[in-house]
Amino acid sequence: MSSKRAYEEYLAELRSYREKARLYGGKEAVEKLHKEGRMTARERLEGLLDPGSLVELDAFVTHRFTDFGMDKRKGLGDGVIAGCGLIGGQPICVYAEDSTFMGGSLGEAHLQKMGKTLDLALKMGVPFVGLNDSGGARIQEGAVSLSTLGELFARNVAASGVVPQITAIMGPCAGGAVYSPALEDFVIMVDKTSYMFITGPRVVKTVTGEEVSNDSLGGARVQNTKSGVAHFFAADEQGALRLIRTLLSYLPPNNLEDPPTAETDDPPDRIDEELNALIPSDPSKSYNILEVINRVFDLGSFFEVQQMFAQNAVVGFARLSGMPVGVVANQPAVMAGVMDINSSDKIARFVRFCDCFNLPIITFVDVPGYMPGVNQEHSGIIRHGAKVIYAYSEAETPKITVVVRKAYGGAYIAMCSKSLGADIVLAYPTAEIAVMGPEGAVEIIYHRELENAPPEKRLEVAAQLAEDYRRKFANPYEAAARGYVNAVIEPKETRPELVKALKVLSLGKRVPKPPPAKKHGNIPL
Repeated sequence: MSSKRAYEEYLAELRSYREKARLYGGKEAVEKLHKEGRMTARERLEGLLDPGSLVELDAFVTHRFTDFGMDKRKGLGDGVIAGCGLIGGQPICVYAEDSTFMGGSLGEAHLQKMGKTLDLALKMGVPFVGLNDSGGARIQEGAVSLSTLGELFARNVAASGVVPQITAIMGPCAGGAVYSPALEDFVIMVDKTSYMFITGPRVVKTVTGEEVSNDSLGGARVQNTKSGVAHFFAADEQGALRLIRTLLSYLPPNNLEDPPTAETDDPPDRIDEELNALIPSDPSKSYNILEVINRVFDLGSFFEVQQMFAQNAVVGFARLSGMPVGVVANQPAVMAGVMDINSSDKIARFVRFCDCFNLPIITFVDVPGYMPGVNQEHSGIIRHGAKVIYAYSEAETPKITVVVRKAYGGAYIAMCSKSLGADIVLAYPTAEIAVMGPEGAVEIIYHRELENAPPEKRLEVAAQLAEDYRRKFANPYEAAARGYVNAVIEPKETRPELVKALKVLSLGKRVPKPPPAKKHGNIPL
């Protein structure tokens, strides 16, 4: 009888521990979260993962500090739930910070759990996903918390390009804690409840005298539109979780595997007659490149990345006959599609991500050049623009380019031209490939003729010379004659031509490493 009672006590003790681990910072703290329209860490995981799939790690871990009353402030799990689970039947490693325990602050034990989870992701070769809700490094633990945070950064760098890393900011993320998400591949933020910054409003006011709120300093809208730190904007927490699931559906689990294909009812040889009328014949007229993208790829499959940032460029994922690809395009509807500092950074980083994880890159070119101006030059447009050249040149994944209309100067070269290693270059009849636009070219080439023309005829002469230049030089056939363009196609044929090219390249492309051997190159920053 005594043996039986002892065993029941063991079970009761275990159940007590499990209940404490699920209570977070207590019922009152949970109720406060719910009143704010926010979920607990465990509720977020339940919303993200397939039901019942979470395998939790170190649920009973506690910190080991006693100073500043820390001996009385212990909680099972130390403010973070970590482990692995399934999304759509595919394994991932994941953590969710619990802001109800010490504000989700990053202590040694807390960070070690996150580090173990990333280590497991590398061992398993699966994506690493974080649900971040933390006030930053735990002050009471001093240098220990900072050192362990640095170890997490080193792990993020080691995992970069090996497994996809994604963080959703579900609350505060401040100080040194911002660098782990910044080192990862994608950052998702929630409107009005999440923010990221190095120094908060109080410090900003002390140092600069500026009055600013958390949201206006580093809220979801700011980090998506102005800084480009965030890649996705979610209206609420459920939306952020849906974005993670959608994003992962395009990505392979690691750099050694191919992206997952999907069934589609969209015929690979579908011809879209309306594409022939979509591109204006007048190069000065605008159009929306998203209309081209949405018509070419599997219907409804385009998933845009950094939609709110540097909108003169478009990047995102799509499927082509079920095959996931990365899409890069200039956007004529915004700033005429000109390339500037922010759009260069946006394109370069996305191209490098696609190359890391074996996603073919399809580029649509309609670019009048780089943004002129003192501010752009002084802010480093040269080094930022060089990033695009570097990213495309080093990318070994299949690269297909479609020259839609304008393709001028250095910007044409940078946008995955044949010179940078594009495997297949297609062009529409509207393509204009030249050092500069015809209007600018004739001002240089025919400046004497224009000076000598009667003033009342000067504009007419310039227009005629520009049209002659366009017909003779700024067309796809001159480039095709020299092999810079592999084929000139009708816009309506874009989808079937891309499908054929992608299938061949995906099966057979190999890139031998040229001498000399090197550790890695030095990307322009």
